[in-house]
Amino acid sequence: YGLVFDAGSTHTALYIYQWPADKENGTGIVSQVKSCSVSGPGISSYADNPAEAGVSLKPCLDEAMKIVPAEQQRETPLYLGATAGMRLLREQNSTKAEQVLAEVAKAIGEYPVDFRGARILTGNEEGSFGWITVNYLLETLIKVWAAGELTHLPAEDVVGALDLGGASTQITFLPGTTIDDSSTRALLRLYGTNYSIYTHSYLCYGQRQALKMLMASLHQASPTPQQVSHPCYPKGYQENVTVADLYDSPCVPAPSTQSPAEFFTVTGTGEPEACNSTIQKLFNFSCGANRTCGFNGVYQPPVRGQFFAFSGLYHDFHFLNLTGRQSLRSVSEAIRQLCNSSWEKVIEEFPSSRTLLRDACAASSYALALLLQGYKFNDTTWLNIHFSRQVAGVDVGWTLGYMLNLTNMIPSETPQRVVGLQRSHWIAATVLLAVMSILIFCLLTVTCCQRNSSDYERL
Repeated sequence: YGLVFDAGSTHTALYIYQWPADKENGTGIVSQVKSCSVSGPGISSYADNPAEAGVSLKPCLDEAMKIVPAEQQRETPLYLGATAGMRLLREQNSTKAEQVLAEVAKAIGEYPVDFRGARILTGNEEGSFGWITVNYLLETLIKVWAAGELTHLPAEDVVGALDLGGASTQITFLPGTTIDDSSTRALLRLYGTNYSIYTHSYLCYGQRQALKMLMASLHQASPTPQQVSHPCYPKGYQENVTVADLYDSPCVPAPSTQSPAEFFTVTGTGEPEACNSTIQKLFNFSCGANRTCGFNGVYQPPVRGQFFAFSGLYHDFHFLNLTGRQSLRSVSEAIRQLCNSSWEKVIEEFPSSRTLLRDACAASSYALALLLQGYKFNDTTWLNIHFSRQVAGVDVGWTLGYMLNLTNMIPSETPQRVVGLQRSHWIAATVLLAVMSILIFCLLTVTCCQRNSSDYERL
């Protein structure tokens, strides 16, 4: 068994994995037993009350202890990886970030597991581990055949990974060209093959932080700061927003001449074109001379091959039933119709939480802009994106790749074949060995007795 906490910016989840103990160097053998969602916000939200971050994890740890057999718990590795929410907190206040991690480690330490640490992942690690997860589950790195032989697959079969979290977004793929910027290159050796992958994480461009930046830009551009029109909110929607809550992140710096008012009123206008135009302003799409880039001047080679899009990207398009490889025109039209709907119509057509319905147009429009203008997908390459939450019954994300890497379950050299026997075979072999030992002992005893009898008769 293996346990991994995904401590994201908006929530935390515990993933419980299992695999046959005698096949650690195989592939396609890890299965997800269960995922447990931790109640409450992400651990970075407990900056002012770090002890509660640890307490929040205990119900899921209790659940895991019911699943992992008692005799195996102390040898079960447990990891906690924190992502962009904690990266932002570390930028704001490194002491508070360390206190949160210390309290989390203290709480986990109360359980009989092989706790191997709580740490903050870098953005490139998050992207790389997500890429490993997808390709491991799809068996595109190496294929296990029925005879137990392992066979490498062509590099063209390796897929890219697109991840959208609450505070950051990652793109990772195997480009067809040399990677010019070493800061965006990750070198991996898996099953005896070297992979030079492109990966980059954009901090602050996760969905939650991007929508906060969107609201802040509308607030600062409004002629009347106490009344803000939001083109991505449905017509007829209205709410009061607390100024302090809007400007509480390094991604959304407060203006120098901030309004003294504590609240402002936001009214939805449901204007798809204005919504898209406002979202575009969150990005800087200009690139330097002789340089290809994604956005904000970050180097990116042209996208290549098939991609799996998961996390927020999957949920945004799944909400509109757009994960079935529809054409780009169909996707754009469905989002435009959603953004043109009134609040009453949205409530009627999509029974869901108020917050989800309010943000549906903004979130899907942002995800589309990120993929098209940000990552440079087009009409043709759009069909290479597969939106998916799971592969082979396992949730897609960075956690499985993280565990596989730290437990060395993907060897750097290719095993010649998958070795090991199933538990039932081991039992049968042990019993057979015991029976043979008894028979040999009996044979030796009889032989010895016959020899002694012969000697006696001679005397």
